[in-house]
Amino acid sequence: MSDAPEITPEAVAAATDAALAAIAAAADSAALKSARAAHVGDGSPLARLNARLRDVAPERKAEFGKLIGQARGRVTQALAAREAEIEAAELTARLEAEAIDITALPTRARVGARHPLTLLQEEISDVFVGMGWEVAEGPELEHEWFNFDALNFDVDHPARQMQDTFFVDPVERHLVMRTHTSPVQVRSMLDRELPVYVVCPGRVYRTDEFDATHLPVFSQVEGLVIDRGITMAHLKGTLDHFARVLFGPEAKTRLRTNYFPFTEPSAELDLWHPTFKGGARWIEWGGCGMVNPNVLRAAGIDPEEYSGFAFGMGIERTLMFRSDVKDMRDMAEGDVRFSEQFGMVV
Repeated sequence: MSDAPEITPEAVAAATDAALAAIAAAADSAALKSARAAHVGDGSPLARLNARLRDVAPERKAEFGKLIGQARGRVTQALAAREAEIEAAELTARLEAEAIDITALPTRARVGARHPLTLLQEEISDVFVGMGWEVAEGPELEHEWFNFDALNFDVDHPARQMQDTFFVDPVERHLVMRTHTSPVQVRSMLDRELPVYVVCPGRVYRTDEFDATHLPVFSQVEGLVIDRGITMAHLKGTLDHFARVLFGPEAKTRLRTNYFPFTEPSAELDLWHPTFKGGARWIEWGGCGMVNPNVLRAAGIDPEEYSGFAFGMGIERTLMFRSDVKDMRDMAEGDVRFSEQFGMVV
């Protein structure tokens, strides 16, 4: 025998009344779902009464079957009606909550963000201004003499070919879009009284591919010191301080022998990045060295009396290291969502 209650008109009426009351009391979709499970599901009182029909005498099955069937029909109809009422009420509430008064002024302005390259360039400049240096600027459309000759580039140097440098027509005018900010260093040596301590940030142009690690227009920062008694030790100390400010107190630099026409001796500059995503490691950061005596002579400075050092690195590359930016193109495509993630600081 089943443990369901015995079928009687009173039991069917009680189960029906309880179901109708629960449905009417449901205030939202969640409550109605609970009422459905309790009073319409397989374990509901009406379902259990229906299961007892197998135990009813044959001559009374039609009577009790009709009684239970009518009761279940009433409950199903009440459930559908209440479901429609709740859906309509919830839709109305949602539409009211999402309503926009198109005649009203906006209550707040969207906060923008400066480009992270600009912020980083200003922070770099502040580091050197704090050391007593000056920020120097120069034209982006530059004469070939400032961009190459004064920096000890031979006439047949590969960088002077059109496949590497943007020359401006007519070529006979010897105008180029500067390939580095080093011409600003030359202009600083010509324009300023000695000693010279300048940092030179700005845009530069090269015929590079537009891809994840290269841009045809990008930003550089270069530094130049011309004074009496300057050595590689001064260069190394300056770079170590610069690295610690940007990348943390555990950051440091190392120098690897290389060749650049405007410095002698020259070195590749590596950065020990202590917080690099994936683990601390050495990363190639830029180039540096002692200013070549030929560059000093081109600016009218006696290399027997004065010496100096210079260095340079890409600001985009620095931002990639510091903020884990994977694709340089994100810095150039102008999507405000890229800048917003940095807020007002880098």
